[in-house]
Amino acid sequence: MTRNVGPMDRALRVLVAFGLFALFFVLDGPMRYIGLVGLVPLLTAAVGFCPLYRLIGVNTCPRRDTHA
Repeated sequence: MTRNVGPMDRALRVLVAFGLFALFFVLDGPMRYIGLVGLVPLLTAAVGFCPLYRLIGVNTCPRRDTHA
């Protein structure tokens, strides 16, 4: 698995994840489980790899300059 989620993208994913996960504690009934969707961006941020990005060919990691 090659990393395809850059640092800025990872930070945004963590913020979105905590926002979604907060719904688990705010909502009542079966709708509260929508908050568990927040685990997806949290896990992809932690690992640094997004399978959806791989499918559509997106890479937000900074490029390493190979020319010295």
